[in-house]
Amino acid sequence: MSNRLTALSDVAGQTQIPKYVPEEHGIGIVHIGLGAFHRAHQAVMTDDALAQHGGDWRIAAISLRSKDVATKLNAQNGLYTLLEKGNTTTARIIAAIDHVIAADPEATLALLSNPAIRVVTLTVTEAGYGIDREKRLPDMNDSIVLADLAKPASSVGVLGLLVASLCRRRELGFEPFAVLSCDNLPENGALVRDGVIGFAKLGYGDEVASWIERSVAFPCSMVDRITPASTSATYADATRLIGCDDEAAIETEPFLQWIIEDHFPAGRPFWEAGGAIFVDDVTPYERMKLMLLNGSHSMLAYSGFLVGKSYVKDVMNDEHLSLLVQRHLKTAAALLASLPGVDYNEYATALIDRFTNPAIAHQTFQIASDGTQKLPQRIFQPALEALDADKEVRPFAFATAMWMRFCLQQHDDGTRYELDDPRAVEIARVISGVGQDASLLSDALHAMPDFIPQALCLNSAWRDCIADVLNIALSDGCIAAIKFEAELIG
Repeated sequence: MSNRLTALSDVAGQTQIPKYVPEEHGIGIVHIGLGAFHRAHQAVMTDDALAQHGGDWRIAAISLRSKDVATKLNAQNGLYTLLEKGNTTTARIIAAIDHVIAADPEATLALLSNPAIRVVTLTVTEAGYGIDREKRLPDMNDSIVLADLAKPASSVGVLGLLVASLCRRRELGFEPFAVLSCDNLPENGALVRDGVIGFAKLGYGDEVASWIERSVAFPCSMVDRITPASTSATYADATRLIGCDDEAAIETEPFLQWIIEDHFPAGRPFWEAGGAIFVDDVTPYERMKLMLLNGSHSMLAYSGFLVGKSYVKDVMNDEHLSLLVQRHLKTAAALLASLPGVDYNEYATALIDRFTNPAIAHQTFQIASDGTQKLPQRIFQPALEALDADKEVRPFAFATAMWMRFCLQQHDDGTRYELDDPRAVEIARVISGVGQDASLLSDALHAMPDFIPQALCLNSAWRDCIADVLNIALSDGCIAAIKFEAELIG
C-alpha cells in the first residue's frame, strides 16, 4: 500500500517537482469551477510562472457544487499529479493550488473580497454563467439567477458572487480584481462583462452597474488542451510514476495553448513562462478554435457515440468518420479570415494528430454533453456564415442531424442512455411521440425557442440536408447514415 501524496517529499522517481517552495508564495488568484481542465491548463501555467518569476500568485479554487475534488485536493495540500500522454507518459507535480472551497457561498464571498485577490479565473462551462447569450443579460429562466437576484448578498451563482464580492471590495476601498473567463464562449470576456453588469443593475442599481462598467477588467481568452476524465488507470499510472497514491491525479495531452487579451490593471502572473500568448484581440484565435476544434469535436462526438465509438481515438480509426472529421475541418477553415502566423491547414493536421493520439481516452459521451449550450457557437454560427457566403453548409447540417438523433436517447439496438444537457427535460418533452419520424423530430427541435437561428430554420437547403441524414439514420441506422455521408466526399 503506497503512502498518500501530501508533500513534495513524498514523491519518488523521475517525476518533475515544482522549482519553488509553495509555502513561500501567497494567494493572488481565485479560480471558480475547479475541474480537470483547469488543473491541466491554467494551474499548470501558473505553476510555471511561479517557478520562473515567483510572486504571490498561488490559486485558491472554488467548487460551486461538488465537494469531491475539494476533499481529495485538500487532503493532499493542493498537490496533484499531471500526466502528459503522448508517445510516452511523463509525470509532473503541480503545486499552484493552495486550497479548495466547496459548496460554501459565504466562504467563497469572503475569499473573493480579500484584497490580495487580483485575478478571478473561471471554467464553469457554457451553461454555468446563467447568461442569456442572445440578450447578453442574466438568464431570467435560470433558477439560480432568480434566487440570487431575490437575495443578492447571499448569492450562490457565478454572476451573483462576482457582483456581491465586487460591491464589498468597493465598500471597503479595495481595488477590483480582473475577471478572466476560460470557457469556450465567443468573446467570453465581453459576454461575462455584460452578464455581470446586467446582474448588478437588476440586483444593486445603476450606480453599482456603472462603477463595474468603468472599473472592472474582463479580458477575453482562448484556451486549448484536451483533458479526458480521470479513470482508475490514471490513478494507477500516477502511483507507479510518483511512488505514492494520488486521488486527484489527472491526464492530458502534451499540447497546450492559451491566448489572452492583456488587460489586468491589478497585475497578473508571468503566464508567458508556460507558453501563454498575450494579444490585443483574441477573437480570431477564438473563432479558429471554436469552429475547427470544438465544432469537429461536437460532430464526431454525436456521430461516433451513436455507432459505439467510446473515445475520440476510436472515431479517428474509423475510415468513414475520419473522412467526415477532415471534411468538417476543411469546410470550417474556408470560412475563416487569414490570421498572421497561422496556417489553417497545418492547424487542422495538428488537430487530427491530437484526436488520433492513442494515449488519450477522451470520451465521446463527455464531449456530447450540453449540446444546447455548445452548438450555437460551434455549429450554427459557422453554418450561418456559410449560407451568407454561398458556401457548403452540409457538414454543419450533418452535425446537427446527428445531435437530433442523439436526443432520442437510444442506440439503434435499443440501448438507452441519459441526455446530459441543461435543457434535457424540455428536449424530451418536445420530441415526445415523434417515434422514428425524421420530419417530426427535425420540426420539433427546430421549433425550440432560443436555440437554432431562424435563418437556418427557414432555409430549405439546411432543412433538406438534415432530412437526408435523419431519414437514413432512422430507417437504416446510424452506421448507414455515416457511410452514406462519407461517400458524398468522393
